[in-house]
Amino acid sequence: MYTELTASMMCADFGNLGNEVRELEAAGVDSFHIDIMDGRYVPNFAMSLNDLRYIRSATDKPMDVHLMIEHPNTHINLFLESLRKGDTVYIHPEAEYHPSTTLQKIIDAGMVPGIAINPGTSVETVMEMLQIVDKVLVMSVNPGNAGQMYLPYVGKKIERLLNIRKEMDFEVYWDGACSADKITTFAPMGVKGFVLGTTLLFGKNRPYREILREIRNL
Repeated sequence: MYTELTASMMCADFGNLGNEVRELEAAGVDSFHIDIMDGRYVPNFAMSLNDLRYIRSATDKPMDVHLMIEHPNTHINLFLESLRKGDTVYIHPEAEYHPSTTLQKIIDAGMVPGIAINPGTSVETVMEMLQIVDKVLVMSVNPGNAGQMYLPYVGKKIERLLNIRKEMDFEVYWDGACSADKITTFAPMGVKGFVLGTTLLFGKNRPYREILREIRNL
């Protein structure tokens, strides 16, 4: 099974963003992960609509947009208008009164619908939405900041999701503290893709092509 590798662009060098995108694309990254934070749903601000638009214009690779914002339905059209059909948009169910309404807008726009599940969110509370999304992004850390420690109990949640993914027709993705041992453990179990940040990809003073080749060889 092919494992998708996504670059977490909040960890990129924003003073050299164009080159970062080109080098990651040439290195073989599968998509670009865009974290949008509003300082309310999570205690941080990260990446703007203009950042998203620039990266979208600079590459033909898919976008993987993670909305960590309150009431995404209020502003969802701004993001959808900035993307291309086939890009992925994740929302947090807790951030919306009626998350299925927001997910339907994502579907109607031709995007791939997804939900992001925080470490403290149980599978039972999102069971109905698992029937309408294509992707489930499991947070192995509390959302809002890069470089956090992995929360071990999340592994059990991933195992539960993997057990029902074929029945409900969705794929499982990993976000947060993604180290080599997490990929070698969970990719063979069925996790489809991993968001790569400072743990494996960024800030290493090594070519992205070299790093991604090593990860592929895992």
